[in-house]
Amino acid sequence: MKLSFLILILTLYSFSLLGQSQFSSRILDAQNQFPIANAVVMDDSSSVKSTSDRMGYFSIATFGKLTIQANGYLIRTIKLEELKTNLIFLQAENTNLDEILINASNIPQKQRLSVQAVSSIGSSELKIKNSHDLSAVLNTIPGVFMQSATLNTNKITIRGIGARNLFGTANIRAYFGDIPLTDGNGESAIEDLELRAISNITILKGPSSSTYGVGLGGAIILAPKFNDFTSSNVSASFEIGSFGFQKSILTSEVGLKKAGLNFTFSNTQSDGYRDNNQYDRNTATISSKVYLSDKDDLTFIGSFIDLKGGIPSSLSLEDYQNSPQKASFTWNKAQAYEDLEYGIFGLSWKHDFNSNNSLLTSANTSFKNNYEPRPFNILQENLNSLALRSRFLGNLNSDKLKLEYSLGGEIFYDFYLNKTFENLYDDFSDNRGSVAGNQLSGFKERRNYINFFGEAILNLSEKLRINTGLNINTTNFKVEDEFTNASLANNGEFQFKSILSPKIGFSYDLNKELVLYASAAHGFSTPTTAETLLPDGEFNPNLKPETGWNLETGLRYYLLDNMLFGSFSLYKMYVNDLLVSRRTQQDDFFAINAGKAELNGAELELNYQFFKTADYQLLFSSGISLHDYKFKDFVDFENDFSNNKIAGVPSSVLNFELKLYSEKGFYGRIGYQTVGEIAVNDANSEFNNSYNLLNALLAYKLLLSKSFVLDLHASGNNILDEKYASQVQVNAVGFGSNAPRFYYPGLPFNYYTGASIKFNF
Repeated sequence: MKLSFLILILTLYSFSLLGQSQFSSRILDAQNQFPIANAVVMDDSSSVKSTSDRMGYFSIATFGKLTIQANGYLIRTIKLEELKTNLIFLQAENTNLDEILINASNIPQKQRLSVQAVSSIGSSELKIKNSHDLSAVLNTIPGVFMQSATLNTNKITIRGIGARNLFGTANIRAYFGDIPLTDGNGESAIEDLELRAISNITILKGPSSSTYGVGLGGAIILAPKFNDFTSSNVSASFEIGSFGFQKSILTSEVGLKKAGLNFTFSNTQSDGYRDNNQYDRNTATISSKVYLSDKDDLTFIGSFIDLKGGIPSSLSLEDYQNSPQKASFTWNKAQAYEDLEYGIFGLSWKHDFNSNNSLLTSANTSFKNNYEPRPFNILQENLNSLALRSRFLGNLNSDKLKLEYSLGGEIFYDFYLNKTFENLYDDFSDNRGSVAGNQLSGFKERRNYINFFGEAILNLSEKLRINTGLNINTTNFKVEDEFTNASLANNGEFQFKSILSPKIGFSYDLNKELVLYASAAHGFSTPTTAETLLPDGEFNPNLKPETGWNLETGLRYYLLDNMLFGSFSLYKMYVNDLLVSRRTQQDDFFAINAGKAELNGAELELNYQFFKTADYQLLFSSGISLHDYKFKDFVDFENDFSNNKIAGVPSSVLNFELKLYSEKGFYGRIGYQTVGEIAVNDANSEFNNSYNLLNALLAYKLLLSKSFVLDLHASGNNILDEKYASQVQVNAVGFGSNAPRFYYPGLPFNYYTGASIKFNF
């Protein structure tokens, strides 16, 4: 009897084995395609489990149906016969992104374990924000503030750094994937990229990332959208809004077994709220990833932008208060505008030697052609860039030691041509606008820098991690005046002293709910091309880079079973040789080094999840930034500005949002923002008043069938119709009897509504 029973058991077991097969695969993050370690894979029939390794690989005996779970990701159940690829992608949760892998040091790690202040904006967050307004996205992050005068005039600051740049974003490193968006003179083109071609945004606050160039303000890393290889689709969207706004977007995604392609085309047009404020932009963005083998993958990213936008410029206080729709008189008469073509293209190759060591190498190029008539002259710029970047990622793991490290280098070349011409607009009475006259200046500038960097994360225990890093930078440039018989001071090769920027920090798990971190990091920012030019167009070789130290401590918390989560941080930054701008009476400007500054701040990020079901999530979020930024030692001729507030930075920014996430049905948000007063000059004699904004979006996603998805949305901005300045011109100077023009009027109440349709193949 016992023998018969044993034979029966063995027979049944043998039949069960016949239904099993050994399955091996790799688990990746669907947004950034980082490998996900420690994901639990379970066979639904046998309950057999497997865990993914550091590179995301796993192997399991299965009857054909698996459930995959990983902290911070949505649970996924798959049937093997339905898999189109041997890669498995997990989608991040909409709410708590602290469990998601970030690439802040090119060593993928969970955000909650970082030793520096990091914020992430996921794809769901981007979806419920305006598709054309990057400021609506960035301004909800504590410590980050984007001023937006018009669609083509913007400025991003992180913890006050970059506020003093007159036009555009400076002193902050920016990357699109692995392609640098920061050119050789330190300026970054971020807002011109199409938001719908971006999957997520990572913001590193302060000079704490050795790998990303240790810009004083930090770094902004935009991750392009990649196809998850499981589907192919096409979609089209159209949006209209206030002041003649129209936007069309066409996208296509192609998923093959080991290759994916995303293509996005967009056209954005607007008549503008103000005179001479028209805008027309076309973008084409492509991102593709190909897995050549289990050890090799290639990534291609490209973006082309064709933009023409009017420049209404800033207004005096009287005009700002009484006639905000008008353009500055001379800028309107000259019909000032920028006509820009900009392209970036990059190719990256990653090779995994084994589960512990990898090599990532990328090459990229970019170009920019800009024609910009202004009242005082007409600017013609041509810029071409080449860059090569490579780093080795390693991992040493034993019972007593766990060390992850990255070593690499980056070389960057900029070739810049600048010409200015007389603007003869005032010589004609027929309102023809700008007319080019004689050439006023012309020079070539070749900038190149070399960065060597290293970073390491040492896990001393399960609770304590040490992060160290070092960046070594050498920057030099060659200037050739092609127009005048210039002095030797205006020609030749110049080199900033090599700068060593170390950092060290730690994070410590006080318990499962609290993580303490602290860091000290050095950073620098070189002068931009515009800052190195004197008003007569000559090169100023006497400017020095800004340098500084950032000291920071913070606490991340995950309370009430992770329903309440966020972070709190305190920081102090010491900056030497701060660059400030001096505006001339002719509306031109030049830069000087302004002694020392001290930037103190506090940031609070708080999120509470009211409920989460299979279909809906309701989340309250708030972000609070308090700033105390002052000059410590700044004497400009007879003026002593020591202990004055640094101009161009709000005293505080408060954000409160209620957000409803859903993959079908209703979703949306309502947000309230308070921005404190802003000093508009170094003397602190005038301030931009504080203001409050109420914005909202309501959308509905309808699944018409398995193949068709319809998405409808409507949004209102500045619902309270507050009068405010959305950007300020620091240290503006009036000439003659005219008052200085500090203010760019913000938009009054405005709306946007649109629809999109998606077809899945």
